Amino acid sequence: MQEILIADSGATKTDWSLTRNGEIIHRFSSKGISPVFQTQEEIAEEIKLHVYPVLKDKNIEAVYFYGTGCIPEKTALVRDAIRQSFPANTIHVYSDLIAAAHSLCGHEAGIACILGTGSNSCQWDGSSIVKQISPLGFILGDEGSGAVLGKHLVGDALKNRLTEGLKEALLDEYSLTPASIIDKVYRQPFPSRFLASLSPFLLKHIDDRSIRRIVTHTFSDFFERNVMQYDYQKNKVNFVGSIAWYFSDPLKEVAAEKGIGIGTITQSPMSGLIDYYRNRE
Repeated sequence: MQEILIADSGATKTDWSLTRNGEIIHRFSSKGISPVFQTQEEIAEEIKLHVYPVLKDKNIEAVYFYGTGCIPEKTALVRDAIRQSFPANTIHVYSDLIAAAHSLCGHEAGIACILGTGSNSCQWDGSSIVKQISPLGFILGDEGSGAVLGKHLVGDALKNRLTEGLKEALLDEYSLTPASIIDKVYRQPFPSRFLASLSPFLLKHIDDRSIRRIVTHTFSDFFERNVMQYDYQKNKVNFVGSIAWYFSDPLKEVAAEKGIGIGTITQSPMSGLIDYYRNRE
């Protein structure tokens, strides 16, 4: 029986699913793998030490790896690192945006979006990306993302634009001061992760007018600056990611106001990826 290995990797964690005839037979996680931050040797070592021992007795026919930073110039590097532990007949490496398209749209046309720590989107024709608006990162873009939600939250807090008491509640809950926020955003590494880590506060207080304003504003920006440049009148708009999943109600409300039809919203692409390859077997 054919066994295929599917991986979905972010900067901090990689989810691995070994499937046979479209059914999961083993699922586990390892550290994140990214060719942006790691050399081929480092990726190969991570797989050798923490992935291969789990699967060494398996007969893996194909590996499909999806990851952040897996742009076309980096795919060969990741593929060669995987092949050192898993000399499978087929090894394909794709970006996280392709993961979203395969998972959400499969072989059908549609619009695939990621709303997590960062954001991204594309128009998919069933086999390839036909249009993509660059996400640009949380300073210039990444509308709708956890990082941008957090950026607006701390900005409004420090400029006294939140409902009375919420600024103090935010600082207390996360043990922050105005000085420590400035330090984390402008001087410490991975400011987007810090800002995105504040999104649970927004969710907890989503019924407050000042919080709701932040959330609806950044979702509106995401639709206007990204999705509405695609053929959204003829295609459903689908989402993967923790922000889309947990904030699905306000996301749907903003979409409805703009005449945008929402399709699937899922927290992780893995189940959709398994379906994608099940349908190909």
